[in-house]
Amino acid sequence: MTADSRRDSSTRERILMLLKTSGRMNAGDLSSELGLTEMAIRRHMYTLESEGSISIVAVRQAMGRPLHAYELTAEADELFPKNYHVLALDLLDELADDPDTAALIDRMFEGRKKKLLDRYEPRMAGKSIEQKVSELAAIQNAGGYMAEVETKSDGSFMLYEYNCPIAQVAGKYQQACRCELSLFKSLLDVPVERTECLAKGGGKCSYRIG
Repeated sequence: MTADSRRDSSTRERILMLLKTSGRMNAGDLSSELGLTEMAIRRHMYTLESEGSISIVAVRQAMGRPLHAYELTAEADELFPKNYHVLALDLLDELADDPDTAALIDRMFEGRKKKLLDRYEPRMAGKSIEQKVSELAAIQNAGGYMAEVETKSDGSFMLYEYNCPIAQVAGKYQQACRCELSLFKSLLDVPVERTECLAKGGGKCSYRIG
């Protein structure tokens, strides 16, 4: 990356942070905050809009034409840090620390598995095993697991997940991994074996299917 590219990237990060902290802003506002010309601001906004990070909205004025302003899109929210796993772990730890509620953890994960099974089982109806595995990969990709399928010479399949959105939770509460494996078996209706696990230090989650 060139020095100009790094500078442009840094400027766009500052623009996103300003929109996050200040809300909707126009080119003049951003120009004043960043010490750039409005033309330079609009150049950056064109790039951010093409990336899906910002949208342009028309703000009505008491007199004259509407003023164009910029605001973050819902997709841009994913660019900012999230600590959902901290909240989830804190809540699970509260249950685990109390003997009267520790058993609820297993029930919670089993309940989650049942909801996912009810949600996705209709998508498997009438499909071949190959189609089911492909459908499962699509389901996992929609959940952020970065899944891909490999067909083996013996007719079996390998499902690889290169990302685990719940890795921090699964690393401490193995119920998450057990329920995922059980869910896969129920959805595919064939033997499924996990051969590698991200939460246990593996490079990916790997499942041998069939």
